[in-house]
Amino acid sequence: MKRIGFRLTIFVASALLFACVIESQSPAPTPAAPVPPAIFAAKKIFLANAGADSGLFPHPFSGNPDRAYNQFYAALKASDRWQLVSSPSDADLVLELRLTAPYGPKDPDKQKGTSDPLPMFRLVLYEAKSHYLLWALTEAIDPANLQKTHDRNFDDALNALVIDFKALTSNAPPPAN
Repeated sequence: MKRIGFRLTIFVASALLFACVIESQSPAPTPAAPVPPAIFAAKKIFLANAGADSGLFPHPFSGNPDRAYNQFYAALKASDRWQLVSSPSDADLVLELRLTAPYGPKDPDKQKGTSDPLPMFRLVLYEAKSHYLLWALTEAIDPANLQKTHDRNFDDALNALVIDFKALTSNAPPPAN
């Protein structure tokens, strides 16, 4: 019985020592890189509809290729944080929303062809005056088998993108040194 206790003590001590060594080797946290100030300063936004890859409507998603644009536009309008303008030349920030479906990794069980597409939303933020890309956000749409679930996953991913965008634009930049 004493031998089992001794072995357990050695095992626990070894595990703690190993955990301490692993912890001491982990890299120091990287400070957050700055977010371009133009993102925070934007008062006027133009939302561009970059469309959707072919083959996503009417299956697996209901509606038409403008569905994401219409829903995202409505969410921005409801927030009352920005003035939505009808021309990019009137905007401080241009957003480009696209529903894309690149092919995922090839399934090793399939003999030929590529895997199923993995649909996702991509929101690209441009500084309106310079046309420089400032930031990009991506939200994947979870796969599903039923039409109803596909549509719910579409809505969930688009809502997550709205939340990501609001979080990005609501974090004030740190003061300059």
